[in-house]
Amino acid sequence: QVQLVESGGGLVQPGGSLRLSCAASGRLINLMGWYRQAPGKERELVAATTAGGATNYADSVKGRFTISRDNAKNTVSLQMNSLKPEDTAVYYCNVVIWGGRVYWGQGTQVTVSS
Repeated sequence: QVQLVESGGGLVQPGGSLRLSCAASGRLINLMGWYRQAPGKERELVAATTAGGATNYADSVKGRFTISRDNAKNTVSLQMNSLKPEDTAVYYCNVVIWGGRVYWGQGTQVTVSS
């Protein structure tokens, strides 16, 4: 069993910053990342990182968001800077353990509005 605990969502003005964090427990983890889903849209990858430190970002967030992880603590964070209204969505922590089983956080709301 893997439990995910997310924190850091909220309301911010355009140009502001938020930091999302996710803590996982129970198993050795391969991939960790963040997805988001806006109303009426498909869930999309925002950023992901491997146990070895490789990262991948959606084109829409490159240069603004930074993903990081602490393998010893099984945590992943997403630093979001220069936020835009288009970033408004529910953000979900995603974890894939060695062996391929997928786990999701409950989601945290990020709203960017003046």
